[in-house]
Amino acid sequence: MKIHEFQAKQLLKKHGIRVPLGGIASTPDEAVSVAKGLGENQWVIKAQIHAGGRRAGHFDDDTDAEGGVRFVQSIDAVRLNASQMLGHVLVTKQTGPVGNEVTRVFVEEVCEVKREIYLGMIVNRRTGRVTLIVSNEGGTNIESVAAQSPESVRKVTIDPLEGLQQENTKEITSFLNLDGEQADTVEQTARTMYDMFLKLDASLIEINPLAVTAQGEVIALDASMRFDDNALFRHEDIQALHDEVEQQMGELKAAHHGLNYIKLEGDIGCMASGAGLAMATLDVIKLYGGAPANFLDVPPVSEVERVKNAFKLVLSDPSVKAIVVNVFGGGIMRCDSIADGIVLALREMPLEVPLVVRLAGVNADLGQRRLKDSGLAITLATDMADAAEKAVTAAKKTKMASRRGWWHRVHGLWTKPGEAIDR
Repeated sequence: MKIHEFQAKQLLKKHGIRVPLGGIASTPDEAVSVAKGLGENQWVIKAQIHAGGRRAGHFDDDTDAEGGVRFVQSIDAVRLNASQMLGHVLVTKQTGPVGNEVTRVFVEEVCEVKREIYLGMIVNRRTGRVTLIVSNEGGTNIESVAAQSPESVRKVTIDPLEGLQQENTKEITSFLNLDGEQADTVEQTARTMYDMFLKLDASLIEINPLAVTAQGEVIALDASMRFDDNALFRHEDIQALHDEVEQQMGELKAAHHGLNYIKLEGDIGCMASGAGLAMATLDVIKLYGGAPANFLDVPPVSEVERVKNAFKLVLSDPSVKAIVVNVFGGGIMRCDSIADGIVLALREMPLEVPLVVRLAGVNADLGQRRLKDSGLAITLATDMADAAEKAVTAAKKTKMASRRGWWHRVHGLWTKPGEAIDR
């Protein structure tokens, strides 16, 4: 689960890490009120969305305008810029072309920055341990820094039995060429982050940048946090920070139905049984030159209703040009239940794009027979590769049809005049 910058800073402040003074606003009037309350003559206004790259982003209704982080020097400018952000869609590299609507802005005091540091903490999937990451090049994307200047990034793996030791914190301050009070503050900040990481079941805590001001103070100018969804039941206070507006509508619906769904940027809708098979399905689609529109893992269930809801999620995505269902039945997951769920979904929602289904395992023959008997325009595949290849081909035909207009629909499939339909 992600949270907003202002929420992350509230948590940092609560645990003793210094952050700039600021306040949240959902209207231009509220933004002005916050700015006046800070008693400054210049402010920074930050769009609050669950994505990085806000400053370099643009709003979809005016690509020439400034991004989602703006420095202003008058109350009138506070009102104007807040009104230009609120209710508008901000597009960044991390949001993709669809962007995220800005419903709140964060108005903060401006700090005179002398130096910017990156300080982050994640779980290293290879080692299974918490890893502290630091860099002298704060304020920029750490992945890009690591790729272009690996020598400017230092990673410190933390032994879970020993915790973050003084030798670890000394290593990072030495790497950053810090001494005196600044070194002490950065070391304490790292220790506090580690305590928060464990206590709150975090998967990411990132301060970027951690700034050294002209007055020699160390302050967190920006922050990002993510938490382990599986541990949220232990943290009602963290759960309360969840912003459903920021969640993709499909992902929100999936959560309500107990499904594992992630929206992607492709055009081939995917539904599979089990996370491993779902990942393999995405890989094979890419192998055949296609682009998955989503990850959808239907957990082992026998309820036809949940299968129906899962398939309706894929159907409701307007970016989908073809759909592939890849199921291996086993245990309580039966292929006939999958087939029944698909048929029920298609009775409630029209099938506007080609559908390719591969069923294998328990009751596969029965499931295939029910799909054939439904009278619906469904293409059956013999194996995973066959399903992916047919789905990619069908998606290309759908896109070509929408561009050229001389294709037409026969039994729900796009086809050229006189062309046989692959059933």
